[in-house]
Amino acid sequence: MTARDGPQDRYKAVWLIFFILGLGTLLPWNFFMTAREYFIGRLEDAKNISQLGNQSTGAALSHSYLHSMFDNFMTLCAMVPLLVFMCLNSFIHQRIPQQIRILGSLVAIGLVFLITAVMVKVAMEPLPFFIFTMISIVFINCFFLQCLTELSGCVSAGFLQVLLHEGQDGVPRVQRGAGDQERPD
Repeated sequence: MTARDGPQDRYKAVWLIFFILGLGTLLPWNFFMTAREYFIGRLEDAKNISQLGNQSTGAALSHSYLHSMFDNFMTLCAMVPLLVFMCLNSFIHQRIPQQIRILGSLVAIGLVFLITAVMVKVAMEPLPFFIFTMISIVFINCFFLQCLTELSGCVSAGFLQVLLHEGQDGVPRVQRGAGDQERPD
């Protein structure tokens, strides 16, 4: 369906909804990046923490392997599943109804966020905590953008641009009318 064939969005309400959803596509990433210090603090070895108290103030803090690789693994766990599920969605879109895919994605995201929030209060060793955190990142990123991309596919193609580009940038672009011309540089 092209923009000409679909219903008109006179008040730009649908555009605004997809713009806000586009801002929200970075929510899973921001959820983990904002709390980066918390996650890295949980990855410190108990041995390193106890040795820190015995060292002089001028000594360098030695970090564990998990601590030093957190950002790299977080990026991989966020982007690789996104790519895999984008490809997978092109095959399963005819076998599983759209409402089930969207509602299932939203329920899965909500559960993973809830479990992650509860795990704040649970004491864990660094390795199981690291594994749990990476699995959470994989699940959230698998479902969230897929759900929104699926939803934007129900309306005209212009809303996918709003969702993926303008919303993620946080900067709405001025749409040109038919009579507008670009100025040469």
